[in-house]
Amino acid sequence: MQVPQAASGRTSPTIVDVEKGEKSEKEVIYVDFEPGDPRNPATWSHQRKWLVTLVASYFTGLAGTTASAYSMGFPSMMRELNCSEMEAALGIAMFCLGFALVPLLTSAFSEEFGRRPLFVVCTIVFTAMYVVQATANNIQTVIAARFICGAFGSTGSTMVGGTVADVWAPAERGRPMAVYSVFAVAVTGAGPVVAGYIEMSLGWRWIQWIHTIAGGICIVLTITILKETRTGIILTRKAKALRAETGDDRYRARVEDTRGPLRTLLWISATRPLILLCTEPTVLSFSLWISLAWGIMYSMFESVLPVFEGLYGFNHGEAGLAFLGMVIGSLLGFATNFYQDSLYRKHFPTRGPEARLFTSCGAALLFPIGMFIYAWGSNPSVPWIVPIIGVTLFMWATFIMYLAVFTYLADCYGTYASSALAGQSLFRNLMGVAFPLFEPAMYKTLGIHWASTLFGCIAVAMVPIPYVLLFLGPKIRARSRFASTVVHHPASL
Repeated sequence: MQVPQAASGRTSPTIVDVEKGEKSEKEVIYVDFEPGDPRNPATWSHQRKWLVTLVASYFTGLAGTTASAYSMGFPSMMRELNCSEMEAALGIAMFCLGFALVPLLTSAFSEEFGRRPLFVVCTIVFTAMYVVQATANNIQTVIAARFICGAFGSTGSTMVGGTVADVWAPAERGRPMAVYSVFAVAVTGAGPVVAGYIEMSLGWRWIQWIHTIAGGICIVLTITILKETRTGIILTRKAKALRAETGDDRYRARVEDTRGPLRTLLWISATRPLILLCTEPTVLSFSLWISLAWGIMYSMFESVLPVFEGLYGFNHGEAGLAFLGMVIGSLLGFATNFYQDSLYRKHFPTRGPEARLFTSCGAALLFPIGMFIYAWGSNPSVPWIVPIIGVTLFMWATFIMYLAVFTYLADCYGTYASSALAGQSLFRNLMGVAFPLFEPAMYKTLGIHWASTLFGCIAVAMVPIPYVLLFLGPKIRARSRFASTVVHHPASL
C-alpha cells in the first residue's frame, strides 16, 4: 500500500510501504528510494561509479604493494635493527595474518555502521602504521605494526567487492571486478620494482615513508570521494531522519527489522565462513587451489632475489625489476578476462555459473608450466629472461584463478557469497602467513630447482579442480545446503 510522501524541507520525497510489524500490530512504514534519488548508488552516473571503484581499488593496490615491497628492504633493515632474515620475514607473515583474520569481522561492522566509516578509519590507521614502521628502533615494533597494518588493510580485500556490487548492476560488474583484481594482484608485483631502487639509495625506512605519502593521498581521496554505498545503511539513516522530523516512529528501513544485534552479526560473520570452508566441496577445493598460488606468490618475494642476485649477478634494483614479470602476467590475465566474459555470455544458457570456468581450466595447466620453467630456467647457463617468463606465466594463471574464484563463488552462493569468499580469503591469506616462514629453509635444503619443482608438482595435482567443477558443478551445487538454487544470467538483471 502506498502512502503520501513525507513532507520536509530537509528530507527528499520518499516512497513507502505500510505493513503490519512482525512483532506488533502497529503499522510500520517502510521507506524506500524515490526513482532517481541521488542517494541511491544504483542511480549514480557511470563516471561517479568508476571514480568510487578506482578510489576503493587504489586502497587495495596500496595494501598489495605494502605486502610485497617490504621484503626489498631486508638488507638495510637487518643491518640497522640487528635482526635475522627469519625475523624480518615475520613481518610478511604477520601482515598476512592480519589480512586473514580481520575480514571475518569486517562484514558485520559494515552492516552495522556502513562501508564509508570503515574505509575512513581503516585508511587512517593503515597509513599511521607506515609511520610506526619508518620510525621503529627494533624488529619487534616493525612486526607488531605490520600485523596492525594488515588488519586494517584487509578492508581493501573485503569491502571493495561489496562496494562494486553496491554501485554496479550485475550485468556491469565484470569489468569493474577485473579492474579491482588488477589492483589486487598486478600492483602487488609492482611494489618490489620501485622498492629495490629505494633500498639501494635510501634504505628500508624510505620504503615506508613513500608509502606514507601514498597513504596520505588515499586518506584524502577516501574522505572526499567515497560516499556510503550500502543501501541498507542509507535507508536506515533516511528513516531515522524522518522519525526525527515528523515525530512518527512508524518510519523504518526494512533492514532495521531484519538485521540482528551486533553480537549476533559478529558471531555469524566469524563462524559461517569457516562452516562453508569446511563443509562445501566447491569452496574448499577452490580455496586450496588459489591458496597454493597465493602462498607461492608470497614465497617469490623472497626467492626471486637469491635467483637474480646470486645466479645472475643483478644488483638489488635490477633484481626488483624481475618482478615486472608479475605485473605483465597480471595484465595478460586482465586481457584474458575479456575473452572469458564473451564465453560466459555465450555459454551461460547451457552451462550456468560453470561458464565462468573456461579460462581457469587453461590456467590450471599454465600454473605448473610456469613453475617448472621458473625452477629449471633459474640457472647461470640459461638466459635470465627464461625464469622471468616462468614468473609471468605463473602470474597469468594466478590472476585468472583469482578472478574465477570471486566470480564463480559469488554466482553459486548468492546470499552466502560474502561468507564463501571470506572463507577462501581466510585460507588464502593463511598460506601467505605460512609460506614465507618455511620457504627459506625449504629452498636452502632442496635448492632452487627442486623446491620450485615441488610446488609445480603440487600444482599438477590440482589441475583437475576446475575441470571437475566445470562438468560436475551443477550436481555438487544441487547437494549443497548453501548454494543458490536459482542463478540469473547477469544480462537479464
